[in-house]
Amino acid sequence: MINCIAIDDEPPALDLLKTYCSKLVYLNLLRTFTSTSEASSFLKKFPVDLIFLDIQMPEISGIDFFRSLDEPKLVIFTTAYSEYAVEGFNLCAVDYLLKPINFTRFEQAVLKTKEYLEYLKNRSSPTEKFLFVRSEYRLMKIAFSEILYIQGLDNYVRIFTDKNKSIISRVSMKEIYESLPGNVFTRVHRSFIINTTKDLSFSNKKIQIGEKQIPVGISFENEVKKIFGTS
Repeated sequence: MINCIAIDDEPPALDLLKTYCSKLVYLNLLRTFTSTSEASSFLKKFPVDLIFLDIQMPEISGIDFFRSLDEPKLVIFTTAYSEYAVEGFNLCAVDYLLKPINFTRFEQAVLKTKEYLEYLKNRSSPTEKFLFVRSEYRLMKIAFSEILYIQGLDNYVRIFTDKNKSIISRVSMKEIYESLPGNVFTRVHRSFIINTTKDLSFSNKKIQIGEKQIPVGISFENEVKKIFGTS
């Protein structure tokens, strides 16, 4: 069960969120607030998993209110202005919903929250089959089995999948490598991580994966040779 609250200075917007929340059995809407100060007092007393938060509030903006929280919470921002999505991304929002909010889009955002909470709880489990990364101003779920390789580029990574798609996320190579199962993924270069379950070949200090040739770093050669049985 996801315990949540909703904050919006417009009662009709809160009524809509109440209606939507009532349709999802795994969502428990504890309270709604038109005042951020009242919401702040509530949060100091009661545990909450998720906040639906309007960005344009009269007392303080939703963004500044979220920054002021003593304890981090998962947040889904609600706004009528798409440009706020960038700011929401910088604050690690789970998602943002553009008003007027339709139920299908609302359900998608909440389901992502549910899966993310389960991921945080079980991410050290060897049975976990996916990871979450932040991309395109929201959380994205990627199955380990879809990943071909990952390339590190300055302060972000590009994840290449077998669906001819690449996903950019602002995360370090070290952070993302620690999120991957060690029996499936191996770092073969300072800037590359490969999925060892894919169709690979190795020659001349390079790994062929699909149409991509990945260089093998000197310090990673012995590990790569073990993978290909050439040590």
